Amino acid sequence: MHAGRGGPADRNHRRSIRRRSPGPSAVPPAGETAAPSAGEPAEKVGIVRAALYRDGVRVSSPETLTDTYRELHEQPDGMAWIGLARPTESELLSLAAEFGLHPLAVEDAMEAHQRPKLERYGDTLFVVLRAARYLDAPEEVDFGELHVFVGPDFVITVRHGGAPDLSAVRTRMEDSPELLKLGPEAVLYAILDAVVDGYAPVVEGVQNDVDEIETEVFRGDPEVSRRTYELSREMVEFQRATRPLVGMLHALMAGFAKYETDEELQRYLRDVADHVTHISERVDGFRLALSEILTVNATLVTQQQNAEMRALAEAGFEQNEEVKKISAWAAILFAPTLVGTIYGMNFQEMPELHWAFGYPFAVGLMGVVCVTLYLVFKRRGWL
Repeated sequence: MHAGRGGPADRNHRRSIRRRSPGPSAVPPAGETAAPSAGEPAEKVGIVRAALYRDGVRVSSPETLTDTYRELHEQPDGMAWIGLARPTESELLSLAAEFGLHPLAVEDAMEAHQRPKLERYGDTLFVVLRAARYLDAPEEVDFGELHVFVGPDFVITVRHGGAPDLSAVRTRMEDSPELLKLGPEAVLYAILDAVVDGYAPVVEGVQNDVDEIETEVFRGDPEVSRRTYELSREMVEFQRATRPLVGMLHALMAGFAKYETDEELQRYLRDVADHVTHISERVDGFRLALSEILTVNATLVTQQQNAEMRALAEAGFEQNEEVKKISAWAAILFAPTLVGTIYGMNFQEMPELHWAFGYPFAVGLMGVVCVTLYLVFKRRGWL
């Protein structure tokens, strides 16, 4: 994974050509906290824990970075593991000066929102990981960011966010001295394994959400579209966190022979690569399923709207038929009224008023008009 660690003389030589760290004022003691910015949870910042290991066993727990540097110089075969959370610029610059970290990597570590990646700067690896954890109550995926510097005799972790829990990683490694004895590469494996294992609960939580959404879609829940869209956005972020890991681990495996990685460690890393591939495939499946759910939901909504429109059209047609009938009968009844009204005006010069057949003529005229209108409306389907 990186060039061999070499003997004590080589490491002492590397340290001797590095610039010395800034003054003590730039290095706060372990556990020192700073006020979190607005909207951020109150968590320990700065140096979370520093420890020195030799042959897989912790030999000291320095309180400050200065003590860590001094004790590492005194332990030619030692390895420093320094954990920081949202560190200050002065802390990172002090580490860069002591361990010869590349300025570009340090600049990335100062800021969150980096994409997952693996870059090599000389004999130092710089790894950016996106950890994730599932929050049940809001049904959201909380993402954290972890930057890892892996050198010949040191591991530096810079955490942005609540995940992952690196204290559990440290405990696991300290309980497995044979694995920790393999050096910084083994620590990198344990961190990768913890991040990938943290994806499993997220996958299960998302699977439950997808199952619930499928049920809600066919139940006609009006809020399902919003829930599906929000979960789709979460899966986009999850995919951005998991997919690059596949290429990163394959890049590490490609360098096994060149950097003489321990065979046992190779097996562990291959196992992590298999898990990452499986998770990445499941995330891709979630995105596809959610996309199909959105399509099915849109189809169901369209069908429901069409059914409602059809029902409205049928109701309008029936109403129109009733209006036709009413209009037809109104016209038929209006004809006798019109004839009766004309002959009820009682003008003196109306010849029909004195005609012996005037009344039968008027009644017959009313009947002929009504029958004619009835036949006309009946033929047109109004009656």
